[in-house]
Amino acid sequence: MTRLLLIFLTAVASTLPLGGVSAFDPTGNREVVRNTPGLVAFWDFTQRESTGQERFIAHVPAGATNVYPLDAANYVRDYWGEGRQATYADFPLLNDGPFGQAIRIRQESDPNFRPFLFIPRSRLHDTPLDIKGEGKSVTVVVWAIRESGNHALAGIWHEGTDLKQSSTASIKKVERGQRQYALFAGLNKAGSACGHVSENGASSFLNKYALHKCNSLGQSPAVSADSPPEKLAASWQCLAMTFDDEKNEITGWLNGESGERWLKNPKSNNLLSYAHNAYMQAHYARTPGMQDGEDSEFPEAQYYSPPEGDESETEVLRADENQRVERRRYRYTEVVVTLEKDENGEWVETDRNLVGLRLNPWWYPHGIYSPPDTEQGGPFTIGRVIHSSRSVGFTGWIGGVSVFDRALSEAELMTLAGLRN
Repeated sequence: MTRLLLIFLTAVASTLPLGGVSAFDPTGNREVVRNTPGLVAFWDFTQRESTGQERFIAHVPAGATNVYPLDAANYVRDYWGEGRQATYADFPLLNDGPFGQAIRIRQESDPNFRPFLFIPRSRLHDTPLDIKGEGKSVTVVVWAIRESGNHALAGIWHEGTDLKQSSTASIKKVERGQRQYALFAGLNKAGSACGHVSENGASSFLNKYALHKCNSLGQSPAVSADSPPEKLAASWQCLAMTFDDEKNEITGWLNGESGERWLKNPKSNNLLSYAHNAYMQAHYARTPGMQDGEDSEFPEAQYYSPPEGDESETEVLRADENQRVERRRYRYTEVVVTLEKDENGEWVETDRNLVGLRLNPWWYPHGIYSPPDTEQGGPFTIGRVIHSSRSVGFTGWIGGVSVFDRALSEAELMTLAGLRN
């Protein structure tokens, strides 16, 4: 009997993290996610196929038949014809985390090896995970420990392989962007929760990249993926993005908090100067006559015109009898406006400049790109996305990925964030 008990205890211990008994309640945590209204899919990296390849599968609502098994692939091999095939062995397991398991996205040193887990378009097109079109909202939540990087965590975000740059000189398979929605580990603000949504699958504001994105105020710290178990257990972060179609807002959330983030002087920003120009072109188009700086060929569909009703703040920068210069802050924009008196003595706007853009939440007045068929839609990926630059991207541990077909509330996101503790 003693020998049998010893064997049993040894077997149990082998399934636990190196630090001993987990501080988490995976079963209880799992049920919290499963019972959150609007759940489409939830991968906890513990649930697998019972036969065959035993791939990771998602928890899905009762009655759903597609459990979205995850394949492993090296997108450099698929698009450039270089590098080896990826397997599940390329995603080491932690045997701990909020839901009892986590996969590692490693700092790959081989430039021809960029593995990710994915669902091919043929298995997700027109399913509940394929959130697209007008009137649709979405939430993506990822529990992760960020070691380094600022790129993709999860979503349908094929960035395309059609950019003309040195990394695509030898490419074998060229495809345009097929972006819908995704959550990133910060992008321009590393470690923040960065939500991305695209209306056309391609680019924004005449830039080569998609630029409709938000950044939570909070930023997750960088923690070595090889840290001791107790350090890792205390380092989980809950990153989330919501797109609320009714509010026309994309919001990033870190640990249940969004925060208000602004970008000063967007005209001088490398990428968001394009949003500045899209705002100014819309302003010029509304103003009678041809304006200095106006581009008559700028596409109307790419104007950026956040609503500017009653300003929340007004500061008079300078004024005299005939001219006033005011700084006005609205919900999504901050502008400097010059007013001059006309012949009737009325104040009339004579000049305007965008000096601030709100990054969280980000105003987004469109639907979600709706691929008409499997050839024009991208896969759902975890850990990386397909893109021309082939950079390493995010590294660290991912312990859970969930997608909802609605914009979760702050209270709901705070509840999900609490599962990391």
